[in-house]
Amino acid sequence: MEVIPSHQDKKFGSMARAALWLLAVVKEGNVFTKAQLREAFPDVAQIDRRLRDLRDHGWRIDTSRDDPSLRQQEQRFVARGADVWIPGKSKAPKHKASLTAAQRAKVLHDDNYLCCSCGVGAGEAYEDGGGIELSKLNVARRRVLHSDGSVEHQLITECKRCGVGGGPDREVDLGALLELVENLAPLERRLFAKWIEVDQRTFSPLEKVWGIYRTLPQESRNAVAQTIDDITS
Repeated sequence: MEVIPSHQDKKFGSMARAALWLLAVVKEGNVFTKAQLREAFPDVAQIDRRLRDLRDHGWRIDTSRDDPSLRQQEQRFVARGADVWIPGKSKAPKHKASLTAAQRAKVLHDDNYLCCSCGVGAGEAYEDGGGIELSKLNVARRRVLHSDGSVEHQLITECKRCGVGGGPDREVDLGALLELVENLAPLERRLFAKWIEVDQRTFSPLEKVWGIYRTLPQESRNAVAQTIDDITS
């Protein structure tokens, strides 16, 4: 049976103590609340942040953004990572190092200050939704798996909304994508090349209608289906 230090031992840093608390008290697979975390560490002012730091060391802790079954104040301890209470184990991976202002500015400039997922610009209002929400751009890390099996972490511009629920190490299989491109019909490849050239996908009227239809509840979908049936019959 594994013997681990006590999370109450203050010779350890607050991040290490949070990890030990998860292992000893919460245990993998179980849910805990922010209130329980703060109650366990009344002497640590920013224990929430120290807990988040564990993700940089391979610890998986889901929030309601990752798991819709969780309430806003709940989190789930999914899996342990590095033994950060052991000297040398708390060093974050190289790709997790903080970005400099120059690095961040270069990524935003290279991506034309647009979210690479949805195309929204900084401070623009999102088109959908009831209220007005202005976009905020972040620089995210994307784990890219190359055809030769090597892995590289690359930087990309992403808005806050597109980054929600994506996880800290979202992976893109570049080899699989290139294989899909090779399997496209010649006409499809030429269309894809044009999208790449203008860095924008053009939607046909039919695709736009389909996109709106897919947002409808089932009852409204049935009404649309009945209308289409009446028109085409």
